[in-house]
Amino acid sequence: MAFVAAMLPLPVQRGSPLFVFSRRRRGSLSMVSMVPAARLFGPAIFEASKLKVLFLGVDKAKHPGKLPRAYTLTHSDLTSKLTLAISHTINRAQLQGWCNRLQRDEVVAEWNKVQGKMSLHVHCHISGGHFLLDLVASLRYYIFCDELPVVLKAFVHGDEALFNDYTELEEAMVWVYFHSNLPEFNRVECWGPLRDAASAGRSKAGEAQPPFPTDRPRRCKAECDCCFPLQSLIPWPHDFQEERRESAGRPQQ
Repeated sequence: MAFVAAMLPLPVQRGSPLFVFSRRRRGSLSMVSMVPAARLFGPAIFEASKLKVLFLGVDKAKHPGKLPRAYTLTHSDLTSKLTLAISHTINRAQLQGWCNRLQRDEVVAEWNKVQGKMSLHVHCHISGGHFLLDLVASLRYYIFCDELPVVLKAFVHGDEALFNDYTELEEAMVWVYFHSNLPEFNRVECWGPLRDAASAGRSKAGEAQPPFPTDRPRRCKAECDCCFPLQSLIPWPHDFQEERRESAGRPQQ
């Protein structure tokens, strides 16, 4: 994902610059300003031809309320193509390499059944880990919010067989976890039903807010049949209050 957040010299396709350069003169000096202009996924339009889907040991038609199902989505700056891995857990091999570890622009997600209701939990890394991400945390948050509908469309398209068999999953609530070492960006948001979130994203400032839940679903404390899986497939914190207590004084990994 050609992300401005890294602010590093990376290979970029011609016609899709990471930065736009503008010139202005001050006296006899020519001043060059560098304005971030990249998008997380290029244009905020889903292009199925640029999506590569990998099924890694998962049954295409098995309901995620019975078998764990996770999504790992990454982007190549060289080809501008997306790679979506669908598996029982996060595809860690897909996240290796210095570029991925530096940019942290992957999106990972998992299906949960909590108290009998299905929901999709999406995780994005905003800042923490190194100072370059911290410098542009606000921009990263904005871009993730702007491009997440494309991500959700990629999930639905890539896992087409599942959604054809279980159409009700498109009505499942989407919960987005923004992970940051800065409190203002370390948050959880409900984006409403998957069908709506993939089409329009979340409600913009000033728009009427739909009556979405304000408290994210929580698994039963005792062993039960209404929650699955019993633990999250994603090793990032889900309880942000606990995360703040644990990360006080140390950068988020």
